[in-house]
Amino acid sequence: MTDLNDCTDTLANSVSLIFAAASKAIADSVLIRRANRQDKEFHFQNWFKALLESEALDFDEPGRNTYPDFRLVHTPIGYEIKGLGVPGRLANYDCNSQIPHGVYRGRHIVYVFGRYPAQPDTNEYPVFDLVLCHGLFLNANDEYVHKNKSVRGLGSYGDILLRDRKMYVAPTPYGLLDGVERQVTLILPDSWSVSSTMVRRGEIVRRESNRIMCGYEFDLTTNDLQATWRDNPNAGRQHKFVAYRPASSPGPDVQLSQDAQT
Repeated sequence: MTDLNDCTDTLANSVSLIFAAASKAIADSVLIRRANRQDKEFHFQNWFKALLESEALDFDEPGRNTYPDFRLVHTPIGYEIKGLGVPGRLANYDCNSQIPHGVYRGRHIVYVFGRYPAQPDTNEYPVFDLVLCHGLFLNANDEYVHKNKSVRGLGSYGDILLRDRKMYVAPTPYGLLDGVERQVTLILPDSWSVSSTMVRRGEIVRRESNRIMCGYEFDLTTNDLQATWRDNPNAGRQHKFVAYRPASSPGPDVQLSQDAQT
């Protein structure tokens, strides 16, 4: 596979292509179509899948437990789809069993956050706004590998298996940024160059924290959860990103929210 550090122009062009398709779909009022009212997981994913197909981008078919949801075949990019109902949670989302990644198993990961009606009256409804962001914007550390562990010995007879099944909640771009609601926005590392059909609407800097969580302890008798920490060797390191919009719909400037800066 191509060295991920040597193909940013190709990657940026590929992401720009699907971003332009998403922008046009929203401008043209292309609706989400769910199979039925019980379809609470795949409706937005299917909307995005149709965009990939419209641009003739080959991808591996998603599965219920695959990460990311769509893995492109000819370009080292994966798309992870996150739908958000309105009204509903805005600032964060459930990652289930995978924290955000910038690069995962040889692919750059791009997150697709879209908002739509939480309780639509019909099985067809619009996408209100959309943010495509590189996973590096959500988390700069790709070293952590999720694993579920277990230990036997719980209970009065000592034969109950205790599973440590970790779940994660991460901030959304809507919680981190001002200026993205009711817009279509692309967030990429500043080293990536996009086509001239995109306009810059903000430069964003995220700084790494002074310490990193390296473990935790849970007391079964008190239900207390305590984290353990270590110093971050990259404390204060800056990660720079650029917010883009289609030239035809530039919208407001994008900036890091005040809460995200503290």
